[in-house]
Amino acid sequence: MIRTLQPGQSCQVWIASAGTGALELVFTSDEVLFEAPNWSLDGAHLILNGAGKLWTLAVQDRTIAQVPLTGIPDLNNDHVLAPDGARIFLSANDGHIYGAALDGGKATKLTHDDSSFHFLHGVSPDGLELAYVGIDGGDFSKPGQLMTMPAAGGPSAPVDTGPGHCDGPEYSPDGKWLYFNTESFTTQAGHAQIARARVDGTGFERLLGSDTVDWFPHLSPDGRLASYIRFPSGTVGHPADLPVDVVVVSASDWATPLHTWPLFGGQGTLNVNSWSPDSARFAFVAYPSNLQEEAS
Repeated sequence: MIRTLQPGQSCQVWIASAGTGALELVFTSDEVLFEAPNWSLDGAHLILNGAGKLWTLAVQDRTIAQVPLTGIPDLNNDHVLAPDGARIFLSANDGHIYGAALDGGKATKLTHDDSSFHFLHGVSPDGLELAYVGIDGGDFSKPGQLMTMPAAGGPSAPVDTGPGHCDGPEYSPDGKWLYFNTESFTTQAGHAQIARARVDGTGFERLLGSDTVDWFPHLSPDGRLASYIRFPSGTVGHPADLPVDVVVVSASDWATPLHTWPLFGGQGTLNVNSWSPDSARFAFVAYPSNLQEEAS
């Protein structure tokens, strides 16, 4: 399903300074609901999805353009850039993962198992492996499982992260770890917490214990910092349109926020890694709305 803005709602793309906490509003739309920014390898563009398509947003002149992709269904908000900066991996609404050139053209379907939905989140630093969440039979009452597969396509392999729902798996910059959120540490429905495991599934550990519902950990390219999105206690899943916090921490101390930005959003705000190549900034999306007044 393609997400759209509700009456009285807008989409705001922000860039945050990891050092000072300063915010810069770089783009606003009252027509298209854009989601989940990635940052191009040259630092010049943000890559987002919106209206089922892929878009590039120029950071300096703040113009947005659609990437002319063919051979792919409507997109969701799970997309990651290949380490070479020239290609992108994409999840589509048919439940499959595709690869394409970032400047457009025909996309290549990489998954072929129709018995599972594939939600892409990570690519290894050498560009050879992808990490995704598999939902068996597209049955969202079942927990998502962390899976890896060759980036060129091929058989998938599970990574054991316990019985709870897992989401957002992403490789560390050194390629040794997968960072993700999981419900394996609690019996409370929806109580996702930040964790990691080595790529072979060993060393599974909780990185942050909190009363909030914590999703989508993203390490900076230099491995020193991390961002994530914090949902209110009791939230199930990662829904849209509620008060959330975007948080930055040191990767060596997840319990001590360095900066926190409250906003109205959730789904689409920080689903994928949005750090700049120099690790100095990152991007996120807010969705201010008349609903915000009702929620408060």
